[in-house]
Amino acid sequence: MKDYQTQNLRNVGIIGHSGSGKTTLTEALLYYTKTIDRFGKVEDGTTTSDYDIEEKKRRISISSSVAPIEWENTKINLVDIPGYFDFVGELIQGMRPVDVALIVLCGASGIEVGTEKAWDYVNKIKLPRTFFINKLDRENSSFEKVLQALKDKFGISVVPIQYPIGSEADFKGVINVISRKARIYNPKTKTMEPADIPADLIDKVDECKRMIMEAVAETDEELLEKYFGEGELSDEEIYGGLIAGCASGDIAPVMCGSSLECIGMETLLEDIVECFPSPEYAIPQKAMDLKNNKEVYVKINPAEPFSAFVFKTIADPFVGKLSIFRVITGKLKSDSIVYNSNKEKQEKIGSLYFLRGKNQIQTTEIVAGDIGAVSKLQYTNTGETLCDQNLNIVYDKINFPEPVISLSAMPKAKGDEDKISSGLQRLMDEDPTFTVRRDIENAETIISGVGETHLDVIASKLKNKFGAEVVLQAPKVPYRETIRKTSDVQGKHKKQSGGHGQYGDVWIKFEPRYDGDDLLFVDEVVGGVVPRQYIPAVEKGLRECIQHGVLAGYPVIRLKATLHDGSSHPVDSSEMAFKVAASLAYKKGLEAADPVLLEPIMHVEVTVPDEYMGDIIGDINKKRGRVLGMDPVEVGQKIMAEVPMAEMFKYATDLRSMTQARGTFRMTFERYEEVPVSEAAKIIENAKKQHEAV
Repeated sequence: MKDYQTQNLRNVGIIGHSGSGKTTLTEALLYYTKTIDRFGKVEDGTTTSDYDIEEKKRRISISSSVAPIEWENTKINLVDIPGYFDFVGELIQGMRPVDVALIVLCGASGIEVGTEKAWDYVNKIKLPRTFFINKLDRENSSFEKVLQALKDKFGISVVPIQYPIGSEADFKGVINVISRKARIYNPKTKTMEPADIPADLIDKVDECKRMIMEAVAETDEELLEKYFGEGELSDEEIYGGLIAGCASGDIAPVMCGSSLECIGMETLLEDIVECFPSPEYAIPQKAMDLKNNKEVYVKINPAEPFSAFVFKTIADPFVGKLSIFRVITGKLKSDSIVYNSNKEKQEKIGSLYFLRGKNQIQTTEIVAGDIGAVSKLQYTNTGETLCDQNLNIVYDKINFPEPVISLSAMPKAKGDEDKISSGLQRLMDEDPTFTVRRDIENAETIISGVGETHLDVIASKLKNKFGAEVVLQAPKVPYRETIRKTSDVQGKHKKQSGGHGQYGDVWIKFEPRYDGDDLLFVDEVVGGVVPRQYIPAVEKGLRECIQHGVLAGYPVIRLKATLHDGSSHPVDSSEMAFKVAASLAYKKGLEAADPVLLEPIMHVEVTVPDEYMGDIIGDINKKRGRVLGMDPVEVGQKIMAEVPMAEMFKYATDLRSMTQARGTFRMTFERYEEVPVSEAAKIIENAKKQHEAV
């Protein structure tokens, strides 16, 4: 691959709804530019960008992958990004190094949830965006219908810079509206060949060109004056205005084709080169200048000292860690030393690569604006900055969503714990939307992610990459126990055997505590009936006992224990004897004080479009929850509620199916509350069965 200057680069993120043909489009462009000599298919698991075992098995993209192609002295880095909502972390990573988003739609399905989410996301990060209406060879597909829907939904700035020739089974070519070049696909030569614009489409093409001129004129005062004065703009002015309008996000050009049939690939490539902004037009990157401790905005510039941002990490058990980065300023050369300004450590750069799917193409340098990879960096993780030591800046980190679903990962085979632990650690380096924690109380490893499929893929990767198998199941709910009444009981431990005996005798009053969850121990012993040196043993005995309640063995909270009487023996009393006496009093006292089971209650905030309000509130009620209130927000309503944790483990999946993935939620622990009697009986029964099984 030859060296390219910054102005000859294009970085295009291919995003959109799952199944709209993003991976096939990437493959078609690779094939059309003769970068690959065989057209891979998603169904067969043979595409360049879906190379992971899981992607081949599930036939969906799971991670964003880079595929550079070359066309007319321009290098185009295509970043194929998963459309499936569980892999939103990959979308966020994959969109970081690109200068323009190509939102792919199906010509038959039109705007879907994934299209809206893609549009919302590029708006949020202020990224230029374009549309590609795909699958126009499909039955019931309609360019006009989808174009109109885009204009209605996203506004007047959506302009068609291409127009299809034929439709459905007769779809055979594409017209470039600005240059008025028509091309028909020749299945024999597998290329697009020049042709005349069909007579019945001339008026349509003129109308589209007028729409482009109007959109371009509206973004520039001079062009607007000229357009009003002459009613016409030159092609050069249109292209210039289109690049500027696209770069500023004021114009969203629309292109079309069929990636599976390779129709429209040449016109798409032509427009990527002519109308898409190069890195010179990219939004300046927000950074922190550590020398002066102030916020700066850095433009992509090959003339400045070196800096780069690591946007993705791949954990490979054979190659080790592969860090994928984009150079922002200067250039990076192989066998050099750079500085990780986040960790304040030096990193040795070995061999540099360009990635194309899983293939690594070695190179000696990577210039500003380009995307590359380096292996085996010692300290660097996703979201960190590499730079020249004298530059010393830190680029803005990537904000990933919080995990919303947690499952327990139980080892399938005994003795696999270490393998599982190190494998999960490596996968966390690769995927920042995934977290792992150890639940000491229930001896479980809890993995959390964005959806059930996400965690399922993690478990499969653990098996395929690191040879460790886990079974995923719902985590145990951390129930608690407490008492509702007061009891005053004696605990007496008396044992006589040869030599020293054991004697401990205590009277303890147990009552509910309302000002804290921890055990409140009160010493009210008068006259030394329980000698001073044994009182700490009584407290210690009680603290050990509250780890297990009397109903179902769950820890006890909100308990006040007052030691007020007892007796001792000058020879046979000991710390041990008083500890045992305290535990006897505990068991008897709690059973007599009306013990109850408590469950964790979560504070939940669900944000949904208005039309789903009824379903969400109904579902919260079904889950034994209560709605606290609602607030109008930009996208609809935010519903605040309190729901028992036991009902919320699969809520991410429930919410997605109820709202067609338009709803989001966040959840935090609020407090413990008594479990309804009918539920408590089931929980106690289950706990007893588990104890018996052990």
